[in-house]
Amino acid sequence: MPKNTTIHKIVIIGSGPIVIGQAAEFDYAGSQACISLQEEGYEVILINSNPATIRTDTDIADKVYLEPLTLDSVSKILRSELPDAIVPTMGGQTGLNLAVELSNSGILEELNIALLGTSLKTINQAEDREAFKDLMVELNEPIPESKTVYDVQSGLAFANKIGFPVIIRPAFTLGGSGGGIASDEAELTTILKEGLSLSPSTECLVEQSIAGYKEIEFEVMRDSNGSAIIVAGMENFDPVGVHTGDSIVFTPTQTLTDKIYQNLRDAALKIVNALKIEGGCNVQLAQDPNSNQYYIIEVNPRVSRSSALASKATGYPIAKIAAKIAVGLNLDEIINPITKTTYALFEPALDYIVAKIPRFAFDKFPEADNTLGTQMKATGEVMAIGTRLEEALLKAVQSLEVSQSEQVDLLSASSVKKSIAEILHDVETPTSNRLFDLFTAISKGASIEQIHQATAIDPFFISKLVHIVNIQKKLLTGMVTAQLILDATKLGFNDTMIRTLTGLTEYNLLKLHEMGDQQLVYKMVDSCAAEFEGQTPYYYQTVGTENESIPVGNSILVIGAGPIRIGQGVEFDYTTVHSVKAIQKAGYKAIIVNNNPETVSTDFSISDKLYFEPLTLDSIMNIVKLEKPLGVIVQFGGQTAINLTQGLVNQGVKILGTSLKGIEETENRHDFEDLLQKESIKHPKGATATTIFEAHQIVSKLGYPLLVRPSFVLGGRGMAVVHNDFELQKFLKPAFAASAGQPILIDQYISGIECEVDILSDGANVFIPGIMEQIEASGVHSGDSIAVYPPQHLSINQKQQICDTAIKIGQQVHCVGMMNIQFIVADDVYVIEVNPRASRTVPFMSKTTHRHLAQLATQLILGASLEDLALPSGLDTEPEKTYVKAPVFSFSKLPGAPTVLSPEMKSTGEVLGSGNTFASALSKALIDSYGFNPSKSANKVLAVGIPSTLKKEILSSGFEVSEFDFKNKISVDQVTFAISSKDDSELGEELTRFALSHQIPLFTANDTVSVISKLHQKIREVAG
Repeated sequence: MPKNTTIHKIVIIGSGPIVIGQAAEFDYAGSQACISLQEEGYEVILINSNPATIRTDTDIADKVYLEPLTLDSVSKILRSELPDAIVPTMGGQTGLNLAVELSNSGILEELNIALLGTSLKTINQAEDREAFKDLMVELNEPIPESKTVYDVQSGLAFANKIGFPVIIRPAFTLGGSGGGIASDEAELTTILKEGLSLSPSTECLVEQSIAGYKEIEFEVMRDSNGSAIIVAGMENFDPVGVHTGDSIVFTPTQTLTDKIYQNLRDAALKIVNALKIEGGCNVQLAQDPNSNQYYIIEVNPRVSRSSALASKATGYPIAKIAAKIAVGLNLDEIINPITKTTYALFEPALDYIVAKIPRFAFDKFPEADNTLGTQMKATGEVMAIGTRLEEALLKAVQSLEVSQSEQVDLLSASSVKKSIAEILHDVETPTSNRLFDLFTAISKGASIEQIHQATAIDPFFISKLVHIVNIQKKLLTGMVTAQLILDATKLGFNDTMIRTLTGLTEYNLLKLHEMGDQQLVYKMVDSCAAEFEGQTPYYYQTVGTENESIPVGNSILVIGAGPIRIGQGVEFDYTTVHSVKAIQKAGYKAIIVNNNPETVSTDFSISDKLYFEPLTLDSIMNIVKLEKPLGVIVQFGGQTAINLTQGLVNQGVKILGTSLKGIEETENRHDFEDLLQKESIKHPKGATATTIFEAHQIVSKLGYPLLVRPSFVLGGRGMAVVHNDFELQKFLKPAFAASAGQPILIDQYISGIECEVDILSDGANVFIPGIMEQIEASGVHSGDSIAVYPPQHLSINQKQQICDTAIKIGQQVHCVGMMNIQFIVADDVYVIEVNPRASRTVPFMSKTTHRHLAQLATQLILGASLEDLALPSGLDTEPEKTYVKAPVFSFSKLPGAPTVLSPEMKSTGEVLGSGNTFASALSKALIDSYGFNPSKSANKVLAVGIPSTLKKEILSSGFEVSEFDFKNKISVDQVTFAISSKDDSELGEELTRFALSHQIPLFTANDTVSVISKLHQKIREVAG
């Protein structure tokens, strides 16, 4: 069927901020969909609130609205744009739920706007638990015994009828939010209350537990003609009971017989056809490991997290093809972008194995509960490709960015004192560490059967872990031969791991490699097992005899940022992609190395060549030796890339941009302190320590409060404000651990307004796009603070001091490209930190200044001057509009994680609000980040004698301000907190007594910034 020519303008709804359960995979899907629809000649309008993504770039769609994803906001845009259709399936659960809201509100019917790709009926049938159950019964497809409930009592009655344990699945939520497994009435009551409150339709499915079954996923593509294919079959390492986003996953499926695979495949296709899906769809099934019995778990009628994984695993671009299907094209009419000669109506066939391992935030939150269940907890994931399962798995482990020595320890039992029985008891409960606990159990002597009985993990997978441990033991204790080295390399052991285990020198290991009959080579990802010639420049490393990667020449290699995690998110994918664009515009070939399947940068169409590999020195050097690039860019891959710089330079690699010396002057705390003192740049008094003893000596001289800061870290890891000896002792060990042998800085804590700038420099001159002011008090990580641009509370003189200092630092370290500098403004302007790379604020400043800052920085790295780029020295002109960046947290997914903000970053994403005033911009940001609607808020601040400036700030944050009068009746349940000036008037004293007697938090108004910070903390609490 030809494409739909009756429509011309299409709206794509985004997914909003990055949260656990809905991350960068939808930036990838939305970007691909926009490009795909523009290729077909449609006008594309994108609505999203996340400034950190490629998707909200003005050149991705014909028009981009960086606006809140709310019914009111989107309705206004629809009335203004009058589109012909909406594609809701590229925005995760947020986009899907918003499409339902829009339809229910009547605006789609009023404006005659069609929903493309998946109908509202299909969405409801798949997402509404009761409707989905009815459909499965009609199709005679087996589902666990279940009941949809709308209150706790109904759920308890049903659970008691069928028996515990039961699984709770809330309707219309993302990442399994509000769900879980309940073993008794108390657990069921707790989970149901949470699930019902989070479900937009206040409904949950209480389901017979099938925990322990194999969990299988199919990514399905279907067109309006009814043609459907399986893009990928994926098998979870963990059995049913662990959310698929938290499980290790392999594709293709590994343990299914052909008969069982075909049964599940047929069931998935039958369901997708019955739902009349048009585009991409995810089907989850459970297979009894002891029989042919299977159950249908659920269907996601949209592109999903697994869609991104399947796309990168197979090379089949699901979102791009789904968008074309949405406008009427059929699979047999769409050219396959892999071969460029065949059509999209084919099922990928793989001659390799892909492993995905989730990345968790428990290094940030050691207090949080790391038990895994049906509610997702991972912040991101890594993917690796190999010709053997063991190889793919070990490469994925390396991609997690655990140090090489730690990897060796994790794969052995050398440091674990527990008995086999104790370890087997530990692994019965799934946790974020279970893979490494399994390696430990095997090293201790646990059998495959013992582990299977404890975990219900298939013996096939356990046998692969045994194989890895046995090779490691041989490397540790056996005779090292060329054959043993070859065997280890085939299983994914890299050279650093082998040298650590064997004690071999680099030279001797190279000689043993040369004696083997096979070497490390690169293979192309072609998705059709080489049946047709692939055209995609997309490669992975393995052991073999034929290398398929031919050097492109005249190239520059860009190192990506790896998995999404707190402190290093999608913003570095944004900078990586823009760097590649600038490299290509300059006439060079751009090569990307990365391992994150969720991102835009790992789409094969972005760069001239893509290597899907661990971001380790071994992997990068192997690629460098083959490609011989003109240089390597490390500025856009976050702390991951920066930390590789020293090793690359040691091996003779040319680093483009700021030199290693400049990087060390800013990243190493001792060198940074020396730089500031030498240049007479004001900074908090402090000193560096390399031992705990030195740290205590420094503290005795400086006094409290103090800020403890490690070197070479991301997201403020290990940083803390300490007020006494007890807190110091608590934070010193984590700080030294995060610093990995580098010194830590201990300096005075200064209370004031925190600001930051991203500078662009050609080595001599410095351009400052703008100054961002943090709303939270100093001591809160900048990534967790609400930020405003242009600044609202800085004088002209303070701005000039910030600029003068930024220019001096940029010139002294000979910055070439980009650098981030952070300040505190108090009685003076103090420098607190410098990051010699792109920062998380680059996308925000790019969107608000309307300059592609990462592209400009890349041009400077490639040799251009500020003058060549028509960029002035000093501060850029400030805009008339005001922009607010608000953080978004995922605390609800991490029970036990501390919610108090500190120098260590805790947010997972951000949103942008813009307006003609600070108040309007802040209001938009709060609505979209916390769901806190000021116009509907009943939150009241009681005040006595506060300055008018503070009252204005409070009003702009969405709170009602009431002058306290104890003679009038006050509704206490509407009072958020009370504020009093420092005077001790009768009214002030009465307010104090009133606040204490009613347990209302009371603050003084002597510090505007701290009061506003506490106000925003209260908003987070109110919003849950």
